[in-house]
Amino acid sequence: MLKLLCIVVAAVLSMQSNAQFSRGTLQATGLTCAMCSNAVNKALQAVSFIESVKSDIKNSAFSIVFKQNAEINIDALKDAVEDAGFSIGNLKLTGTFDGVKIANDLHVTIGNANFHFLDVKEQTLNGESTITVLDKNFVTAKQFKKISSSSKMACVQTGKAAECCSKDGVAADARVYHVTI
Repeated sequence: MLKLLCIVVAAVLSMQSNAQFSRGTLQATGLTCAMCSNAVNKALQAVSFIESVKSDIKNSAFSIVFKQNAEINIDALKDAVEDAGFSIGNLKLTGTFDGVKIANDLHVTIGNANFHFLDVKEQTLNGESTITVLDKNFVTAKQFKKISSSSKMACVQTGKAAECCSKDGVAADARVYHVTI
């Protein structure tokens, strides 16, 4: 029995990809002044897995450094920006990848998050790479409309695992982030 349990645990761990996000770039929408930028900056700095935030007021952008070995919660970034009264217009996450295989419409688990890759060629990520989050509320409404019309998969619209995700081992109704390189 113990041997079977060890085999199952090893199989689950092997399905998870080796990657660690180290930093991100977030562009906020709706900022009109330095006080707005400061509100977003403070909200982001309060997120537990963020080590530091630098703002670029001209571009309404924020360079984020994540704490080493911390689990990143992408929705927590969105919630922090929205709690400050603004929206995300673009979110890019940079990390170090070690043999992470991606392909168009493939679901990959990184850390505790499920990622569904869109509009990418089959490849293996090694070293530093940047992914762009394409989900609703992480891109502008116009961009999301274009992205969502390019895929017939239900999870793109909802951000929750659907039948399309089960082939890659994603549990029903699990949160799925749609991304591209």
